[in-house]
Amino acid sequence: MEITEVKVFPVDEEKLKAYITIVLDNCFVVRDLKIIGGTAGLFVAMPSKRRKDGTFKDIAHPLNQETRAVMEKTILDAYLAEIKRGPREPGHNDD
Repeated sequence: MEITEVKVFPVDEEKLKAYITIVLDNCFVVRDLKIIGGTAGLFVAMPSKRRKDGTFKDIAHPLNQETRAVMEKTILDAYLAEIKRGPREPGHNDD
């Protein structure tokens, strides 16, 4: 599996830094990953939904630590590159 595209949608909130969309092998899209600023630094939160008891359950996630590490590195690298680039022109939309 290869992440063939990463789209970064920065937001201006205290802990939530960006929404992320990834494309796997040019044929499968996963939306609503999040970059979160935690106490130990930035991390990637997988898409999730709220359960009836109020807890959240991931609806898509890596099955092993190796895949998670590769995904997080690729996504965080794309996020940091986007932040370095700075704000886009008004009306610019990549989605």
